[in-house]
Amino acid sequence: MPFKPAEWPRKLRSQEWYGGKSRDNIYHRGWLKNQGYPHDLFDGRPVIGILNTWSDLTPCNGHLRELAEKVKAGIWEAGGFPVEVPVFSASENTFRPTAMMYRNLAAMAVEEQMRAQPIDGAVLLVGCDKTTPSLMMGAASTDIPSIVVSGGPMLNGWFRGERVGSGTALWQMSEDIKAGKISQEDFLEAEQAMSRSSGTCNTMGTASTMASMAEALGMALSGNAAIPGVDARRRVMAHITGRRIVQMVKDDLKPSDIMTKKAFENAIRVNGAIGGSTNAVIHLLAIAGRVGVDLTLDDWDRLGRDVPTIVNLMPSGKYLMEEFFYAGGLPVVLKRLGEAGMLHKDALTVSGDGIWQEVKDAVNWNEDVILPVDKALTRSGGIAVLKGNLARFGAVLKPSAATPELMQHRGRAVVFEDIDDYKSRINDEALDIDETCVMVLKNCGPKGYPGMSEVGNMGLPPKVLKKGITDMVRISDARMSGTAYGTVILHTAPEAAAGGALAIVQTGDMIEVDVEGRRIHLDVSDEEIAARLAAWTPPDRPAANGGYTRLYHDAVEGADTGADFDFLKGCRGREVPRDSH
Repeated sequence: MPFKPAEWPRKLRSQEWYGGKSRDNIYHRGWLKNQGYPHDLFDGRPVIGILNTWSDLTPCNGHLRELAEKVKAGIWEAGGFPVEVPVFSASENTFRPTAMMYRNLAAMAVEEQMRAQPIDGAVLLVGCDKTTPSLMMGAASTDIPSIVVSGGPMLNGWFRGERVGSGTALWQMSEDIKAGKISQEDFLEAEQAMSRSSGTCNTMGTASTMASMAEALGMALSGNAAIPGVDARRRVMAHITGRRIVQMVKDDLKPSDIMTKKAFENAIRVNGAIGGSTNAVIHLLAIAGRVGVDLTLDDWDRLGRDVPTIVNLMPSGKYLMEEFFYAGGLPVVLKRLGEAGMLHKDALTVSGDGIWQEVKDAVNWNEDVILPVDKALTRSGGIAVLKGNLARFGAVLKPSAATPELMQHRGRAVVFEDIDDYKSRINDEALDIDETCVMVLKNCGPKGYPGMSEVGNMGLPPKVLKKGITDMVRISDARMSGTAYGTVILHTAPEAAAGGALAIVQTGDMIEVDVEGRRIHLDVSDEEIAARLAAWTPPDRPAANGGYTRLYHDAVEGADTGADFDFLKGCRGREVPRDSH
């Protein structure tokens, strides 16, 4: 059924605060007027919250204050009343133990700011990895008309005549130092080239992936994902987004109208086509849970299995986001999927049209960046979901970033009990390990670290790197950066700290991986696994005595369902709190 706009004019929720002559209305209006707003701004026009994740300690979002001004200009032009609202900004660069631990806190804070304050619609101003899903989760829970505008990626990095991908080059060069290929001085010299303009990672890391997911879900205007952060067209995108949200409020076009099962299926296929981050799995599962869409790991495997990876970007390929934008960006990818019968063309977007209407005329300006299907980086991209006695609820792997020869492998486990154990032993020349082994890292899942840090792409031991080996099979309950690469199996569920089978793997056990067969198997009898689990005790961790850490540890669910809090699902559209004055 096509979307039917609501009648306009009508009374909006902001009028609960600002409309009328009561003592309470005068209280709310009067205080806001100390900013110099004239009385006629409170006449019932849409009040739009610009939810801004700018922070000096979130460098990827450091330019969002400027973009917020462009959004405001668009809102004013369209007859709305813009109010800028700073919200929790979980920076991937600075938060410890990991920004992922604070995604749910940010989502809660955003949800309550939207619910408790007099806004009729929201512009979600995002960039760094966790800011996009956390604001979309909050918007999904409140179901107030909302639209995403991303900060955009950095310009290409260049070092000694070669492209430098933010994040990807960091992992590469740190391994090259251990292998003796480059010096510490080379690494320091390259540092300045890695991040040479405002914006998010210039690879197809998690930030660019989630910007693409927002566009594929229909929650951002067409073309939003790839425009560089310093390009004038990014400012134009912010400006027209401001205009659009005002009409969305008038039409009452809500997240639940847009983020349907069809929209999530489109996004999963897009993730396969772009070689997107494994982190998208957790974030989309969480967003779907908030909006009430039944999405599972099986959907990820079913829908992504036959999608070719056609975007030739690091870490899977050789180019960066700047070139992706010049080639035509995500609209070209969506058009390719539509032509291949892999797109729900009628899925609604924030434009008010179906997604096909937005992309059907897109042109590919560089077929070495956005490849023809017959030249795909990986014929079967997407996210592979592996299951077996080592991962009853599932584990994920990104085929486009893995080594084909390792996609079917059997090897001896070398076990690290936690990240500290790994760091203390990995550089020891006496470590009994070679390239045929399977590296296993425990206790780094949602409860285990806590927070599920990006440590799953464990660096290889120097003794292996010096042989010229650059990849090994690695298994953990952790995540990895979307800028990372390798045959890395992640998000193993149930996690070790929750008593999953990963907890009882021992060094010397044999592990089989069969990506094509979607199987991960610990070659230990069921009886032995049961005996080990019976004798297992949870790892000794510092007690989470209070505050958010305690709440997180007690309420977080497994990676296989999005690592959200169990009590936050099914709360969409709760009533506005009544006035307390």
